[in-house]
Amino acid sequence: MTEIMSTISEAEQRFQWIYQALRSRIVLLDYEPGTRLSEEQLAEEFKVSRTPIRRVLNRLEVEGLLEIRRGAGNFVTEVSMPELLEVFELRMELVRLMDVLAPKAATQDLLKRLQVLQNACLEIADDPKPKRRFAELNVEVFLSFMELVGNQALREVQEQLFYRTARMWPYLLAEEQVAHEAKLLHAEISEAVRLLANNHYPSFGHLYRCHLAMASQRLAMMQTTGV
Repeated sequence: MTEIMSTISEAEQRFQWIYQALRSRIVLLDYEPGTRLSEEQLAEEFKVSRTPIRRVLNRLEVEGLLEIRRGAGNFVTEVSMPELLEVFELRMELVRLMDVLAPKAATQDLLKRLQVLQNACLEIADDPKPKRRFAELNVEVFLSFMELVGNQALREVQEQLFYRTARMWPYLLAEEQVAHEAKLLHAEISEAVRLLANNHYPSFGHLYRCHLAMASQRLAMMQTTGV
């Protein structure tokens, strides 16, 4: 029985590893919209059979990052601004539940990590790939904030919706705008740390919701103006 449990655990860990790797590649545009993903090539790369690869691809399809076309292949979904702005709207409404459904207090470890991410925002301009680095920091900050969510179901929904919108930054953000967005993220983290350190959880939720609203507006403007 122990061996069976161990095998199941290893299989699940392998699935999560492959899933997170492919999701990251899509979010960071290593796989651009329209890219065809080959089950055979992925199975060879990750040294697994096609069965776990197929399972991962099915999950990515459910989450809106992949489209499986029967007889044609697996393709990274195109970016649809109207659809993603709707997702932003839903994310903003879900934030209202963060201080209602089993909220967690910010630990000292979390506050320290947020401060490290805050400082990293100031170093983006010197990074050889600033746009990619900004996208990575955006993910890290989000995952840090999610540690405040005690309701597992709410956290899972928020994460799924986040990854549907996260690739908008590397997709639409022009290189010359990265420094400005990094400063805005730096300011958001600074205010979040101040509120969380003083246990102002409802105020943090309001701050986060405002951040999402402004971010969606800026992304929509980038798409409209082509900046």
